[in-house]
Amino acid sequence: MVEIDIRKKLHGAQGDMHLDVQLQIQKGEFVALMGESGAGKTTLLRVLAGLENAQGDIVVEGSSWKHTPIQKREIGFVFQDYALFENMTVLENLLFVRKDIALAKELLEMTGLSTLQSQNVTGLSGGQKQRISLCRAMMKRPTLLLMDEPLSALDTKMKTHLQNEIKALHQRFNMTTIMVSHDRSGVYQLCSRVVILEKGKIVQDYAIEKMLDKTKQKHLVEVLALHKDSAKTYATVSLLGVYLNVEVSPDTQVSQSIYITLKAERT
Repeated sequence: MVEIDIRKKLHGAQGDMHLDVQLQIQKGEFVALMGESGAGKTTLLRVLAGLENAQGDIVVEGSSWKHTPIQKREIGFVFQDYALFENMTVLENLLFVRKDIALAKELLEMTGLSTLQSQNVTGLSGGQKQRISLCRAMMKRPTLLLMDEPLSALDTKMKTHLQNEIKALHQRFNMTTIMVSHDRSGVYQLCSRVVILEKGKIVQDYAIEKMLDKTKQKHLVEVLALHKDSAKTYATVSLLGVYLNVEVSPDTQVSQSIYITLKAERT
């Protein structure tokens, strides 16, 4: 189990804010952190990893990480910007973390990267770099895997491939995983639980099944912006911490409250 009880003062574009999170995550859970930009999601990941300090404590499998240095935390971190060593090959990036050639080759095989192991990471596609970043995070056989927007900036086909690989690795290594994401479809496919942050605090926390049940209900939302595409009018709204574009009638106005109903499929 991961027990989080932390507090940290943040300075954002909209002024000071306090990150104040109390959360328990069972071993093997796959949790999505959602919420609008600036809500404190990435900062929470960085505090868990030991990259930023905070008041309070983090207890993992009964052991406090309050004074545990970064290198001794059983953490794998997939950064949004990959954070790869550009002067190294794919395989060297993995072995830099841990000199375990068997594990490195297993991970590259699982993610379809074996043929690229001797290539320098410079010049590889964004999707390939994200998969290498994922493999590198797995080299520590982490107790806790942290991912910051791993599905961003990927096309639909690559996003589907990466989702499948993330799910396979999560199950293969029996990890607890926390993923920051704005990608609702990715959350549906991967996660068992959703935690939504707003201004540094948890405002919603529920199993993914309940989130899916919510898609059968009508939601009252505010129109934030409008744009036209051919003969149709679309409104930008925010629901459950995610921005959505929905078709509306041509006479809809900005700031107007409207009802929407989501439709979701899960395979």
